[in-house]
Amino acid sequence: MTDLYVSWPEYHQTIEQLAAQIYIDGWQFNQIVCLARGGLRIGDVLSRIYRQPLAILAVSSYGGVMGQDQGKVAIASHITMTSQSLGSRLLLVDDLVDSGGSIQEAIAWLNRHYGQEIQEIRTAVLWYKAGSRFHPDYFVDYLPDNPWIHQPFERYETIDPGELAAMVNNTRNTSIF
Repeated sequence: MTDLYVSWPEYHQTIEQLAAQIYIDGWQFNQIVCLARGGLRIGDVLSRIYRQPLAILAVSSYGGVMGQDQGKVAIASHITMTSQSLGSRLLLVDDLVDSGGSIQEAIAWLNRHYGQEIQEIRTAVLWYKAGSRFHPDYFVDYLPDNPWIHQPFERYETIDPGELAAMVNNTRNTSIF
């Protein structure tokens, strides 16, 4: 199993491919719910493209020193949204389905808390790993080898604010001309 390294341009292109796939399918939804943290950027872009409200549900299942240890799924007690109600046809987005546990728990949570409003939930992810017990409705890449995916924003997980400030300050003092 080889790790998958994704650049910023590849990451954005994959989000755009997901948006196109949903459009081509023709399914109409009236609310996007993203699972934070991995689904935040994806939910933001899809919300802008489709001009639909974005709700955020914080979910966590990874921890450890490098954030690669999968553990128990933890879900926030409340959803964050600016609309008065959640919507009846939800597009639930995340970056990937690894085991499928987080997205399954999120669907159960949404049904427990908003089941009376929800008519349908469909799921959309960038990457669908073969080891997942959950099959998303929309995905861009199926990964039969279950690689660890290194996303472009991971660099911020290994840098502290002081290091970042020094790098930014050095860049400002260096002329590129």
